[in-house]
Amino acid sequence: MRVSTKGDYATRAMQDLALHYEEGPIQIEEIARRQHLPARYLEQILLSLKRAGFVESKRGMSGGYYLAKPPREITIGAIIRAMEGPIVPIFCVESGPREICIEEPHCSLRDIWADVRDAVAQIVDRTTLEDLCQRFRTKQERQRVSYQI
Repeated sequence: MRVSTKGDYATRAMQDLALHYEEGPIQIEEIARRQHLPARYLEQILLSLKRAGFVESKRGMSGGYYLAKPPREITIGAIIRAMEGPIVPIFCVESGPREICIEEPHCSLRDIWADVRDAVAQIVDRTTLEDLCQRFRTKQERQRVSYQI
């Protein structure tokens, strides 16, 4: 499975909003600057995230985007699915309507791909934005300590 630029930017923007959750609405330009993302593309992504119910926005001078729910309630898996669709490494392990594969009845690889799908889903579905923020802060602290030595 490969996460596209859209999915990558969406998760980075959501992490940024989570890191600044208590600060209120954050302007697109601020997120773009901190995350090194193109502001115009980020605007489209944030609109998609808003339609999916992950973020809300406020207009005006003190406006911007903010998380619709606390960081502990939003998983990376939910964000990726909203932006990318199902998490599948190959078409034959997608649930719901899909292409029919004539090899499916005797294909042993399908089981491996299903295991890969399930393992990835398990990781991203149990990882919240709060978890990402904690990882980020831990890395920042380690970096600070290493600079002081």
